[in-house]
Amino acid sequence: MTRISLTVDGRKVVDDVEPRMLLVQYLREKLGKTGTVVGCDTSNCGACTVHLDGTSVKSCNVLAVQAEGSEVTTIEGLAQDGQLHPVQEAFRECHGLQCGYCTPGMIMQSVDLLKENPSPTEEEIRLGLEGNLCRCTGYHNIVKAVQYAAEHGGSTGVSAATPADVEASEPQETGAHV
Repeated sequence: MTRISLTVDGRKVVDDVEPRMLLVQYLREKLGKTGTVVGCDTSNCGACTVHLDGTSVKSCNVLAVQAEGSEVTTIEGLAQDGQLHPVQEAFRECHGLQCGYCTPGMIMQSVDLLKENPSPTEEEIRLGLEGNLCRCTGYHNIVKAVQYAAEHGGSTGVSAATPADVEASEPQETGAHV
């Protein structure tokens, strides 16, 4: 066993772990952070994405001992004082989910994407999310949710505008093709 000390969702944690325990296992099994989902066990799907010292990582690809001294934020740690994080709110408003299994990882990756690029284009959003897979949707509402969050201040708060405002600002096809 190896003793680790880290901060998870703002709470200091000291624990003994097996050196081979994955961060996703530690979060789910030892701390009860079940919002961090195990999707594939191969780091392909991104469902287990968390923030490690402010950067998104796939927690199935990180050993718990590697998080020693770090700050980990899970999907459960995004909401503050009973208020959803603006990206969580955007996913809710724009229905950026279907079954919801990939949603925690998509949201965590989206928060990181908007931190790095507060005003991404649709192409930049799609590139920024390419390591996170959704097996249910065509990604349209996921991209729309990230656009909505970006247009409404990202981490500074979501305004009273509606998802229809985002749709109205998107270029419309005229039906004329050359």
